Amino acid sequence: MNIADRIQHLRKTKGISQEELADKIGVSRQSVSKWESEQSLPDIDKVIILSDFFEVTTDYILKGIETKTQMGESGVNANIFVIIATALNFIGLLIASALWYEEQAPMAIVAGLILMAVGGVVFGIGHANSTQNAEKAKRLFWTINIWILAFIPPSLLYNMLLTGIPAPYPMLVFPLFALPAFWLVYLAICLSVVFLQIKRKHR
Repeated sequence: MNIADRIQHLRKTKGISQEELADKIGVSRQSVSKWESEQSLPDIDKVIILSDFFEVTTDYILKGIETKTQMGESGVNANIFVIIATALNFIGLLIASALWYEEQAPMAIVAGLILMAVGGVVFGIGHANSTQNAEKAKRLFWTINIWILAFIPPSLLYNMLLTGIPAPYPMLVFPLFALPAFWLVYLAICLSVVFLQIKRKHR
């Protein structure tokens, strides 16, 4: 494995694109592309910045020499926190909807929102402390969880405006076009976020 391979390996392990790496270290995307395709080598000051950013030694980038810490440390994979947070968010949405259906009490919504908030906190803490796939996991989190997190707030607004009842899911009310309008707004919000995540991935 040469310098080009090591830079590419570190970048992919971090879960970021060439453009994102370029932004982090203050060079153009073309520069990163040239480093990874062996067309040029990074200047020594960029090697130092790369080592700080990837939390490896300059010796590793230049020569492939790993420290004992690097060899023995696998790091925390951010995708684990995406799975946990998504499960908590989904359960929170189910609890809010099920309890409201049974009890018709605002505390049902509160219970669900608290669990969803815990899911967000879990992901935030996990993302901040992860050493593997952090940026990739962030994109994955929002691509999936926007469909869960964006459901209750517009539902509450929709129901309060039309019925005065704070239900966590859209209720069938008059005028009949109101419900299709809700779904159009919901889909527009979710698809916009998904599109942004896809766009970031391909930068």
